[in-house]
Amino acid sequence: MTERLSLRRPDDWHLHLRDGAMLQGILPETARHFARAIIMPNLVPPVVTGAQAAAYRDRILAALPEGMRFEPLMTLYLTEDTDAADVAAAHASGLVKAVKLYPAGATTNSHSGVRDFTRVQGVLERMAEIGLPLCIHGEVTTPEVDIFDREAVFIDTVLDPLRRRIPGLRVVMEHITTREGVAYARAGGDDLGATITAHHLVINRNHILVGGIKPHYYCLPVAKREEHRLALRGAATSGEGRFFLGTDSAPHVDALKEHACGCAGCFTATNTMSLLAEVFEQDGAMDRLEAFASLNGPAFYRLPANEDRITLTRGAPVAYPAKIITGAGPVTVFDPGFALHWHVTA
Repeated sequence: MTERLSLRRPDDWHLHLRDGAMLQGILPETARHFARAIIMPNLVPPVVTGAQAAAYRDRILAALPEGMRFEPLMTLYLTEDTDAADVAAAHASGLVKAVKLYPAGATTNSHSGVRDFTRVQGVLERMAEIGLPLCIHGEVTTPEVDIFDREAVFIDTVLDPLRRRIPGLRVVMEHITTREGVAYARAGGDDLGATITAHHLVINRNHILVGGIKPHYYCLPVAKREEHRLALRGAATSGEGRFFLGTDSAPHVDALKEHACGCAGCFTATNTMSLLAEVFEQDGAMDRLEAFASLNGPAFYRLPANEDRITLTRGAPVAYPAKIITGAGPVTVFDPGFALHWHVTA
């Protein structure tokens, strides 16, 4: 049995840092283990221009504790009024690494997202020309589609037609949750990648609903049936270059999670690497953990892998905190429901 593993420092290709007191409180939880992260732009108001992205990056770096190193990789929030020239300029400057597409109403702070895809055609065509990736929250929002089917329907009715209309557009299917998502990513060619979260490797919909509603397991896209979780496990541990880590770590204060209309999101930044090591060990794939967490993402984004390394050591269960106390309020750390034996050292 492997007791010690060294790997290049990982990156997180889908991260929510929020702003203000929440940002200050939870940023160290990511910076402790991750070198870089794709930063989600769904603030209130959203980050839609290059100037706003630069200002947000500066706030992130100002919140970084002394002695910690971390590079925020900025994104822009795609709206029906997004300026293609501004997007291209922000990308050319090196600031913006991707644009985020939220179907309007799909998840937290997505009401400014896209309703009419014809209105963003020009921006997407320009992105295809310059090689700027489009990160997609892949769910339809039409009320007649069951929430557990929204990802599969999105692939068939939105994503595949979109990619056929705009050949060469580089797309990241974010936080896939279904076997249909896995299959489409595998068949999609070199311009298509897919992120997988740590929590979707661990929970299915029973974890949310059986024995009472568990608000800290509720996320969007929502966890699906066990067959889908197993498909995700197979993809993540496969070593295939199209699959890479995007935690979608999404902090909400407990008062907004434990609520009559609770917020969607699992906060996993604190224990992701220990959790992944446990999963990959269970599946006999420790030799492929580095590819998933540290190599495949940079390759897709055409960035170098990190030179720094971290070490994972197996031992007594890690005593992670149950909550992170921030100036905005307490945030509950995702509980996988089993002990985590892998300790992370820089």
